[in-house]
Amino acid sequence: MNERRWRLKLAIGLVAASAILYFGHYLIFRDVHHIFIYLIGDIAFVPIEVLLVTLVLHTLLERRAKRDLLHKLNMVIGAFFAEVGTELLGMLAVCDADVDEVRDDLVPQASWDDARFNRARADIARHDFKVDARDGNLVAIRDYLATERSFLLRLLENQNLLEHESFTDTLWAVFHLADELAHREDLGALPESDLAHLSGDVKRAYVALASQWLGHLQHLKSNYPYLYSLAVRTNPFDPRAKVEVPA
Repeated sequence: MNERRWRLKLAIGLVAASAILYFGHYLIFRDVHHIFIYLIGDIAFVPIEVLLVTLVLHTLLERRAKRDLLHKLNMVIGAFFAEVGTELLGMLAVCDADVDEVRDDLVPQASWDDARFNRARADIARHDFKVDARDGNLVAIRDYLATERSFLLRLLENQNLLEHESFTDTLWAVFHLADELAHREDLGALPESDLAHLSGDVKRAYVALASQWLGHLQHLKSNYPYLYSLAVRTNPFDPRAKVEVPA
């Protein structure tokens, strides 16, 4: 209510100020014709001014704000992969029997450009991953996610992540997998039906992580070559990867 009253007072004050200025103009120059010529001209320009401000200027400012926000979100995504995502990907990749079929798309090279990254992400999106939870170490995955739970929760507290739906969905997939594993007392004595269910949970998190990881590396390649170099040398999908820089 106070906000509406303040806006009403402001509107009345601005109109009154304009009327006083026009009246002062008349008192000085005694030219009503001149006043109305400029008044109508100014009113006629208002729609164009609205067009320039709301559609052009506002769009440019909004685009720049969104670009700055995405840059900050990429920093958050980078922290996620540095702290949790990269190692988790390596643990989940063990469950993928057909990883060799798409390994070329998951091992970026120094020569990759945006077109090659986009093609790799498209190939990953089309690929039907064959994930079997029995091939992985579910106990190690559960314990690892349990130790990183507080970090993941802090990420979800970042309201800006709502602007990045795919990464938010990835976090939820990881959280769901963590919860599924945490609620089972003995992961070594699960029935086949439950292992099939867990395989679906592992696959959901694994596919989402792989796609986000490629997008993250594409961002690093364009903006932070030195971080990209480290990411390539610690690639969980590359069995030949070594963190030491080769001679």
